[in-house]
Amino acid sequence: MTFKRIKRIRRSKKTRSKISLSSLNRLTIFRSNNHIYAQIMDNAGSAVLAVASTNEPTFKGKNRGNIGSASLVGELIAKRAIEKKITKVYLDRG
Repeated sequence: MTFKRIKRIRRSKKTRSKISLSSLNRLTIFRSNNHIYAQIMDNAGSAVLAVASTNEPTFKGKNRGNIGSASLVGELIAKRAIEKKITKVYLDRG
């Protein structure tokens, strides 16, 4: 493995260990070339509690990889989290 990859893995392990020590749920965000995905998982990482992405039918026909759609995904994941009574999350910089 390259040195850069080892450093990235070490950083992600440190972040996830801090998350597991806290009782907060974990928010992960993934951005591909075409879509943006966000999901909230429990702190153990075994269950997905809420999901939002630009791959949903509400985003059909729109540009799905820009800043505007990213803010819409953020609002959507926030609404779904509030429905499940989740008020605080820990951002997993994976």
